[in-house]
Amino acid sequence: MTAIRHFLNTQDWSRPDLDALLADAARFKREKLGDALKGRSIALVFFNPSMRTRTSFELGAFQLGGHAIVLQPGKDAWPIEFDLGTVMDGDTEEHIAEVARVLGRYVDMIGVRAFPKFVDWSVDREDRVLRAFAHYSPVPVINMETITHPCQELAHALALQEHFGTSDLRGKKYVLTWTYHPKPLNTAVANSALTIATRMGMDVTLLCPTPDYVLDERYMDWAEANVAESGGSLQVSHDIESAYAGADVVYAKSWGALPFFGNWAPEKPIRDRYRHFIVDEAKMALTNNGVFSHCLPLRRNVKATDAVMDSPQCIAINEAENRLHVQKAVMATLMR
Repeated sequence: MTAIRHFLNTQDWSRPDLDALLADAARFKREKLGDALKGRSIALVFFNPSMRTRTSFELGAFQLGGHAIVLQPGKDAWPIEFDLGTVMDGDTEEHIAEVARVLGRYVDMIGVRAFPKFVDWSVDREDRVLRAFAHYSPVPVINMETITHPCQELAHALALQEHFGTSDLRGKKYVLTWTYHPKPLNTAVANSALTIATRMGMDVTLLCPTPDYVLDERYMDWAEANVAESGGSLQVSHDIESAYAGADVVYAKSWGALPFFGNWAPEKPIRDRYRHFIVDEAKMALTNNGVFSHCLPLRRNVKATDAVMDSPQCIAINEAENRLHVQKAVMATLMR
């Protein structure tokens, strides 16, 4: 029996496979409509809100001749239990063991979006919802953002390749900078940006206020392994000026400090001291005419200024558009 191929993390895919996905995405961007998913279907399971992800997956399936069904457990679908051995006499109505297998009898793929519970990182880092779907599903499962965001990674990489006019991003100085936000956020996009930037062989600087904001060791280890395989470099910095100096790419994201995960109150005064990590014109002036991007949504004049967002060097809209194209590539590849 052939093993089912899922798209849970880009780290699970070889570099040639990722390059092929990006090439397919570029082709789908040139050729909007096709029949690569003719007669195929995907269930999009959303445990959390979405705008770009839902729109781009639904449209992507439609534009390639497929059909997408959106489900929101606890709203328009039954609440789901994920633990084995649980006596289900509470709010959950059915178990993932049945949900994934039944959906797999109906559709050809399943997409899952499930954010952390923000109670205990040692639990959340296991990515149990996504991995339970992958374990029980008889069809490919796609990560639509959990504790990583691989579709965003590919959209980001494609936007950078388009901007620099080459698929070879080696030698580019890449700054992944933490920014202020009034509340702690998921580390998913930061984990993924670190993963794809090092995978592409760039010289990566993780800029964050204090050591408490360094990402989980799993993703730091992935980044180190990527550097060894693809070239480039990785460093952690807490100094804004040296990090921005000569940068070719600045990618901004806010995330919570893991030592305070699930206990955010003590982090707030720390976070409030670093509002100056906002991406502004003065910082971008330190770069090598660097390009700026963000996964969106972005709170203007909190994470980045209006001037930065409206600059010709901002490719956030291009990156957001590319979600549509890379997801077409992922779905089409999984159906081959």
